[in-house]
Amino acid sequence: MPLTSFLTNGSLRAVSGRQTRGVSDAFEIRPVDLLDVAQTDAAVRWNSVFDAVQQELFGDEGSEWSLAELRALQRKPDTKRACFAAWSDGQVVGALHVMLPLRDNLHLAVFWPAVVPAARGRGIGSALLGTAERVATEHGRSVFLVESEWSGDGTDLAEGFATRRGYVVAQTMLRSEMALPADVSGLRAILDSAGAEDYAIESVVDDLPEQWLEDRAVLAQRMSTDAPTDDVDWKEEVWDAERVRAGHEEMRSAGRRIIESVARDLPTGRLVGFTRVEVSPESPDRAYQQDTLVLREHRGHGLGARLKAANALLLMEALPTVRAIRTWNADSNRHMLAVNRALGYAVDGYSREWQKQV
Repeated sequence: MPLTSFLTNGSLRAVSGRQTRGVSDAFEIRPVDLLDVAQTDAAVRWNSVFDAVQQELFGDEGSEWSLAELRALQRKPDTKRACFAAWSDGQVVGALHVMLPLRDNLHLAVFWPAVVPAARGRGIGSALLGTAERVATEHGRSVFLVESEWSGDGTDLAEGFATRRGYVVAQTMLRSEMALPADVSGLRAILDSAGAEDYAIESVVDDLPEQWLEDRAVLAQRMSTDAPTDDVDWKEEVWDAERVRAGHEEMRSAGRRIIESVARDLPTGRLVGFTRVEVSPESPDRAYQQDTLVLREHRGHGLGARLKAANALLLMEALPTVRAIRTWNADSNRHMLAVNRALGYAVDGYSREWQKQV
């Protein structure tokens, strides 16, 4: 479905009629197709809104997606994504990203609205959120999720905005970083500690072995049920080897480097745990932790710590320009938070999942 079909006339107009310091508060919301080369300028402006908000919240420590990476996500067949920009006086002052799962969680829609600081207070955020909710409703979605972030010494600026519009906190996450290079001897001690003699840790750079894919699909599916979701209405996902392969290849096509480690149960030969980090070409000094999971029936052997230690060691060897690994964990996930502390992670930010059921 082309993005313009998300809206009846291809755009939404929202005009306040007020004047602020001699500048009209009028704005217009238009769809942006990230995959249309003719709209590259609009797509760059759209993405710069999210970058501006990250800069506001975290300074130079913000988390950013490059346009190439977002285009890779846009091509994923298991989700439908729609993007909208709020224009005012020839400038993009607001942005919206809508994600609709297509294989599972068909009741759910995820929104990322953002407004540049100088344009707030004009109803742009409300108009973007209204656009998102209408798109979701038209596609039969009944649960909406919106994420907010704030730094370790700040407050959640989205709280009043979200609660006034019927959203409630469904999960709180901690953002943490592990500085690199880390203590190699300490990581090796974790990796080689006793208690997991029936397991082997295997690691790769960039390319997933074909023989991993079936088990990796099982692990990805269990990630949707075994990892804490608190009050988020996220149901079990549907994974197979092809979905794992496609998702991996899409991130590689965007230039991301990937370090992944798995835990193999030696008696059965099956993979029972994994962890993965990705490094964007736009920020080669930082790795972003993706999923980490050990199957419930194989916990209690320190595999989570071993996996992350092995991955950090390989990351330092293969990509020595990386100076930190950034991760997010539910504040209810006490075990993984303890693992992170042992590895040297320090909390530097927070995020919330705001949920609305209609």
